[in-house]
Amino acid sequence: MPKNHPNTLLSRAVLAAALTGLVGAPAIAAPRLTPQQELAKALEGRVAGKPVDCIDPRMNNQTRIIDRTAIIYGSGRTVYLQVPDNASNLRDDDVLVTELRGSGQLCSIDTVKLRSNSGGFYRGFVGLKPFVPYTRVDHGHH
Repeated sequence: MPKNHPNTLLSRAVLAAALTGLVGAPAIAAPRLTPQQELAKALEGRVAGKPVDCIDPRMNNQTRIIDRTAIIYGSGRTVYLQVPDNASNLRDDDVLVTELRGSGQLCSIDTVKLRSNSGGFYRGFVGLKPFVPYTRVDHGHH
């Protein structure tokens, strides 16, 4: 077949589409991850450590809510996973309102109020449990 024959171009286009995952695009067009998939993606490449009772509250400015599932505090090499009591109350667009007690740290005995981002009203709270550190695995040094 000549180099620019329509069938050759078509097969190259199909191959390119298959390699980039575009075959069947309507079926896979940016699916919204389930909370479990979102959590798995957030912790990918990290290893769980021993749970801790308190974390530095400055991590609050880097907080991510996984809808109805968990809260991830921090960013960078180590993040802290919080799967609170009443986790089903969490909404990924909530604002977390934290009142620190005497220690100045965020601890597993604390509660976090949930405020609606859209209406600004309090929707409830979650009771914190120990925080599980997840540290990024450095594959370069063994």
